[in-house]
Amino acid sequence: MFILCSNSHLDKALYTNQYAFNAQSRKDAVMSLAVVYSRAKVGIEAPLVHVEAHLSNGLPAFSIVGLPEAAVKESKDRVRSAILNSGFEFPSSRITLNLAPADLPKEGGRFDLAIALGILAASEQIPVEPLKQHEFLGELALTGAIRPVSGIIPAALNATDANHTLVLPDDNAQEASLSRGSHMTSNHLLEVCAYLSQNQPLKHLDVQPMVIEQYHGPDLAQVKGQHHAKRALEICAAGNHNLLMSGPPGTGKSMLAHCLPGILPALNEQEALEVASLYSVSTQPKRAYFTTRPFRQPHHTSSGVALVGGGTHPKPGEISLAHHGVLFLDEIPEFNRHVLDVLREPLETGHISISRAAQQVDYPASFQLIAAMNPCPCGYLKQPNKRCGDCSEAKAVKYQSAVSGPLLDRIDIQIEVPALAKGLLSSGAQAESSTSVKTRVEQARALQMDRQGCPNAQLSQQQMSYVCNLSPQLSQMLEDALDKLGLSARAYHRIIKVARTIADLAQSPSIDKAHLLEALSYRQMERRLAPAVNSV
Repeated sequence: MFILCSNSHLDKALYTNQYAFNAQSRKDAVMSLAVVYSRAKVGIEAPLVHVEAHLSNGLPAFSIVGLPEAAVKESKDRVRSAILNSGFEFPSSRITLNLAPADLPKEGGRFDLAIALGILAASEQIPVEPLKQHEFLGELALTGAIRPVSGIIPAALNATDANHTLVLPDDNAQEASLSRGSHMTSNHLLEVCAYLSQNQPLKHLDVQPMVIEQYHGPDLAQVKGQHHAKRALEICAAGNHNLLMSGPPGTGKSMLAHCLPGILPALNEQEALEVASLYSVSTQPKRAYFTTRPFRQPHHTSSGVALVGGGTHPKPGEISLAHHGVLFLDEIPEFNRHVLDVLREPLETGHISISRAAQQVDYPASFQLIAAMNPCPCGYLKQPNKRCGDCSEAKAVKYQSAVSGPLLDRIDIQIEVPALAKGLLSSGAQAESSTSVKTRVEQARALQMDRQGCPNAQLSQQQMSYVCNLSPQLSQMLEDALDKLGLSARAYHRIIKVARTIADLAQSPSIDKAHLLEALSYRQMERRLAPAVNSV
């Protein structure tokens, strides 16, 4: 039996069938798309990355787009083996992975776990809905095991701010616990999939308390004599000032510098977290949640990149690793002059911007510079009991000129550390310990933080106007001294800041004449070094 239909009815029936087919195709396309959240690493920032996995018809293929570097492209083979060795089916479809935003460089194997979960969700082997409130970080082994990645602390902090739960490798648990967020750890892809399928819970992070660490370096009581240098070190610790020590070999300059962390105030919670974050994104061994301030001592053969940071994907340098701590440059004239001059801007601003063609990265670099030097290549210039071997006046001038005038101008306290007097080494006199000095330093630093919220060395011009008021007589005395010593306007303000620290150590509400005179005495060496610097 045949049924005759008009052309209009036939066209309508064909359109209805085609629409139903397209709707089903769109539904299938939606079901083959999954979005998983992860985090990139850009300096100490961790921007959100959308890992979009799409399965489509066609010959089997696996492509990754979104500015991936070589290590990210290689994740295709790691993810394929991890999925198969975990007992899942690897889709025999055309797989397209997009890492968005597309203009953000992606590096390392940190996206492996998110890529694998995206493929499994797009192929309907795990549910899609639980992925919306989670972020995933981790490199996959071929067996499906999850390996640790760098930069976990910034990622955990940003995930906490976004109200997301971060799933990360077990080996990164100690770092991530500093973020105080509700995050989870796992050591295998199967565990994560079982959790997303609500078959098995994951381990929650335990909040790690700050470790009150005792400093195990040298004690000031072990330093014989050098009362003037110890006093300068105490002022530096109290006000976060920079220090330059000059003197012949064996007078205790390096030992004094290593005593400084033992008298510095402990890191607070925010500072400790900032320091731990910098070590998390660096290639250095990870730093625990300690209250002791970092102490960095690069060798004099270090390059400018080693000091300030750099590389194709910029990593923090020594000045950033010394953030909220001490950067000690021993034998500072042995450093290349151009290398030393890269410290000038960070000493003023407290941060460093590293620009590359693909990106610009900012790292904090609020460090305290401590430097030591000899007066000449052999070290015994004008020493009465030592012969200065082949060191002419010209050689001494050239040696001292390695420290440029602008850098010298940024060093608040400059002192000479003379040779010890005869019989002092064998003396049994007990010197003051670091513990008692630290007590005074902590009292002075607490006074500064309560008054202006920062150490005296970081006072702005506006803050100085009401924190460091000088009487007309003291202002005139300081201006006369600057004319006589030939110091700059920067030195003028730094002298006042040192005087303010001396007053704080004395628990004085105002800067007195004695405080200002002592601060001026710590710039006397600059007058002797200036001719050497200016002659080059």
